[in-house]
Amino acid sequence: MNSLSIFGTSSDAGKSTLSFAITYLLHERGIKVVPFKAQNVSNNSQVTDLNAGEIAIPQAFAAEAIGLQTSPRMNPILLKSGGRSKAHLIINGKSVGDKDVWSYYRDIDTLKPFVKAAFKHLQKEYDVIVAEGAGSPVELNLMKKDLSNIYVAKKFNTKIILVADIERGGVFASIYGVYKLLPKKLRKNIIGVIVNKFQGDMSLFDSGVEIIEQRFGIKVLGVVPFKPFNLGFEDSASLMGYKQDTKNAIIKVGVLKLPHISNFTDFEPLVVDSEIELTFISNAVEAAACEMLIIPGSKRVVDDLLWLKERGFDAVLSSKEKMIVGICGGYEMLFEEILDPLHIESEQGMVAGLGRFKGSVTFQKEKIVKKGCYNIWGTMAEGYEIHNAIAKKNAKHKRNLYATFVHGIFENDALRLKLFSKINANYKGYNFKEFKAGAIKEFANHIDKHVDMGFIEASLCE
Repeated sequence: MNSLSIFGTSSDAGKSTLSFAITYLLHERGIKVVPFKAQNVSNNSQVTDLNAGEIAIPQAFAAEAIGLQTSPRMNPILLKSGGRSKAHLIINGKSVGDKDVWSYYRDIDTLKPFVKAAFKHLQKEYDVIVAEGAGSPVELNLMKKDLSNIYVAKKFNTKIILVADIERGGVFASIYGVYKLLPKKLRKNIIGVIVNKFQGDMSLFDSGVEIIEQRFGIKVLGVVPFKPFNLGFEDSASLMGYKQDTKNAIIKVGVLKLPHISNFTDFEPLVVDSEIELTFISNAVEAAACEMLIIPGSKRVVDDLLWLKERGFDAVLSSKEKMIVGICGGYEMLFEEILDPLHIESEQGMVAGLGRFKGSVTFQKEKIVKKGCYNIWGTMAEGYEIHNAIAKKNAKHKRNLYATFVHGIFENDALRLKLFSKINANYKGYNFKEFKAGAIKEFANHIDKHVDMGFIEASLCE
């Protein structure tokens, strides 16, 4: 069978969710399928089951949804935001340090062998690779340096699905423009287009389908009505667009909207919790209405610490009455000192922290990347660690202050119940794993209803 590339006609067209759903539905049809993205740019990563490496959330999420063990081969190149036009480069799950953007693109050809090797290895194990693209595939000034779209599609002769976001407007121009700007060889491999995020009367787009098929010569594989899916967020922009029903909420939680926030999927279990109203806050005044404040993970801990101090959050976070939770970078900020003698994240060797915990944390060159079962504040919980800073304990607690290096803690029902019932005794909690499995199946069925999966499968067999 052929492998499949998912190209967006713009950024945030819904490539990640459709790539996941198509992967899931092909798996349900008995096809041995695996998710893939050559290069991801995201501060939201997960620790893999195999080789304890880092990959971006969408590929980890799609793999877990069909019961696959995650591997660095699913996302061989990962970039995380750095400082001063730099990016933190991760190859095959392992950190290789910061690289400025100019030299990254200059040396892009040196990364192609890693992408090629990962793809070829997966080809030996699976019938179909669903390769998610990145942004638009026809940024003309960058097409020769495009690993996720053009390189993969050309090198491996993948079939291609275009995904267009009708919510943005200009859907016809975006479809036709991308189609015409693609190399002729790739145009021949296009199976069709999925028109995504439609709202309103579907019959109003019947003529639109005719225009795309008859005038452009591109098959419309489906018109997908908008459906919120608050799981598997790739980036903070996607996360900030979450939809939450708060009519039954009894606890308000505020997450500090740090400029370099990372691993924000930590909060997905709270977004979908009917008893929680979750809000991302940017100033200290908003914190007054929240019963819990969370300092999230950060890719630039010192920079984000200075940011929250400038906005007066340090005074709010000194409260012993309000429940405060620090996760990873948020945990590090709570110590008296942050030491970075090797300048791993900051030009400053020492910065005063918030002082809620005695002592210091120290940044080391080697990154800790692992997952497992941890004793978090007296409760056993599954989670994962991705950090350079070290401290004597991976979790600390005193009175209303809770902090840990471990991500994914809110996915654990017992721990979540323990925390929120302290704030409100009426909090009941829910089974997150059951909810997640149900939400995945429901969303996949939604896509199956509106997309011609039979045609896609047949096209992959050609």
